[in-house]
Amino acid sequence: MYQHTVIVGNLGRDPEMRYTPSGVPVTTFSVAVSRKWKGQDGEQHEKTTWFRVKAWRKLGELCNQYLSKGRLVLVEGEIDASAWVGQDGEARATLELTAQNVRFLGGRSSGGEFDSGGEAFKEGPAVGEEDLPF
Repeated sequence: MYQHTVIVGNLGRDPEMRYTPSGVPVTTFSVAVSRKWKGQDGEQHEKTTWFRVKAWRKLGELCNQYLSKGRLVLVEGEIDASAWVGQDGEARATLELTAQNVRFLGGRSSGGEFDSGGEAFKEGPAVGEEDLPF
């Protein structure tokens, strides 16, 4: 079986990087994905879905360095959903995406893409980190 999810949205907060007990870096951030449409009644509607994203190792370090709240980002990866009942008795759910590729859109400059191997891409061949456009 194979699962691949792609989201495009804005960061809801600045990324947070931590290290596992064995020293592996992991960065987490939230992404809001909004959809707008006009209903049969002619009124505009909007729905926002939040995703928690985890980026590991070099990809996590790059996300922590270059992403910030409000930045537009495209994330590709594997999704996991979980549900629970909160302390207030309300049902809760979360969608967590483990990033395999991240493309930085808008913001400080026009895009840069990073995959889980830490390679950087422009609109063409791979380049080293020192050649990043931002």
